[in-house]
Amino acid sequence: MEWFTAPDYWLSRLVFQRALAGLYLFAFLTAALQFRALIGERGMLPVPRFVERVPPRRSPSLFHVYYSDRFFAGCAWAGCAVSAALLAGLDSLLPLWGGMLLWLVPWALYLSIVNVGQTWYAFGWESLLLEVGFLAVFLGNDEVGPPIVVLFLLRWILFRVEFGAGLIKMRGDECWRKLTCLDHHHETQPMPGPLSWYFHHLPKPLHRVEVAANHVTQLVVPFLLFTPRPVATAAASLMIVTQLWLVLSGNFAWLNWITIVLALSAVRFPADPPTVPDAPLWYVVVVLAVSALLLGLSFRPVRNMLSRRQVMNRSFDPLHLVNTYGAFGSVSRIRYEVVVEGTADEVPRKDSDWREYEFKGKPGDPRRWPRQFAPYHLRLDWLMWFAALSPAYAGPWFGALVERLLENDRDTLKLLRRSPFPADAPPRHIRARLFRYRYTTWRELRETGACWERTYVREFLPPTRLAEEAQRS
Repeated sequence: MEWFTAPDYWLSRLVFQRALAGLYLFAFLTAALQFRALIGERGMLPVPRFVERVPPRRSPSLFHVYYSDRFFAGCAWAGCAVSAALLAGLDSLLPLWGGMLLWLVPWALYLSIVNVGQTWYAFGWESLLLEVGFLAVFLGNDEVGPPIVVLFLLRWILFRVEFGAGLIKMRGDECWRKLTCLDHHHETQPMPGPLSWYFHHLPKPLHRVEVAANHVTQLVVPFLLFTPRPVATAAASLMIVTQLWLVLSGNFAWLNWITIVLALSAVRFPADPPTVPDAPLWYVVVVLAVSALLLGLSFRPVRNMLSRRQVMNRSFDPLHLVNTYGAFGSVSRIRYEVVVEGTADEVPRKDSDWREYEFKGKPGDPRRWPRQFAPYHLRLDWLMWFAALSPAYAGPWFGALVERLLENDRDTLKLLRRSPFPADAPPRHIRARLFRYRYTTWRELRETGACWERTYVREFLPPTRLAEEAQRS
């Protein structure tokens, strides 16, 4: 069935599948290493409590059937194992149906995690990984050529990711229209990377060029994905270059990387295709039926993109089959950070020995330079950025975080870079203060060695202790 497959894209499929398996591996590793403190049985937002109030039809998940921390850990590590097997190419050694079932496993496992992850998993790249991962099930292996309709749907996702992000910028913050957003973005983005300080200090005319180039890449170039090669290949390659620029400038989990992976599926690599038999009829029927379903479901994200009230990062179905995306519809002009401190003093005073907790990724000590973590996702650090924007974002979980710090909870402390208190001597009180952060100038960096300068703004949380200790005193 020559009309059904595109043999020339066999290497594109191979690169795409291996790269996607690598992202799955990062996603499951993040879940395995962080879940206990975030959504475990004693987590800040426990899964058992969530599944009691949310019905399975709204959040399909294995954990509606049964939950324990050990079972969740088993699912997360199983996802790691299957992802590693796919990365090594195990799907190519199986029959076509076996390869499809193998790709279905990480999708089903990660769907189960995302649908009970609550605010810790309320990021656009979670839905994007699921949407792309579902399509990967039907991309086939070495027994068939890549189905043209699936390749088209991958480009359709890439189009919605880029074009949706471009529209939300133009409709949102006026600084995108004035080409001035990058005067602030590198300083106020959720989690700066090791090069973000340097990006911030690039000449402002270059920032204008960056924003203009971004508009072209997101509002014009996506339409070229549906043109014949080599134009489509050139368009996808330009998107890859743009995303790599973003990778260098900040830590955005796997958002940039999965966009790159999508673009790789649209790049036609120069290589002679192997000889493969025609696709079996059952496979053709399944692929066409699923494709028709996804195209029908695409009505809602298209309507959202065309709406003046466009929203970002929303899933339109509980299986996350078709979603809407977007990022930075507005850009903060000032960076605020919540600094968490503890003291061993029985009665807290302003002059008490307040010791600061250090997070792995979010700014804290002004002299500590940001590190590169993406595509690994530091979920607590990201939510701390939202908490600094408004205490309302932290309402469901910040109190639980403070409680666990007062207990020196081992799983919670693993999410941090360093605790200022020994394991056998937890703090008596915790407080949180809001600071304004700004990048230092070149001169300040040379004189102080600090990349940040911070100024106290106000109290975020007054000194707090465990309820039972307060009752005893």
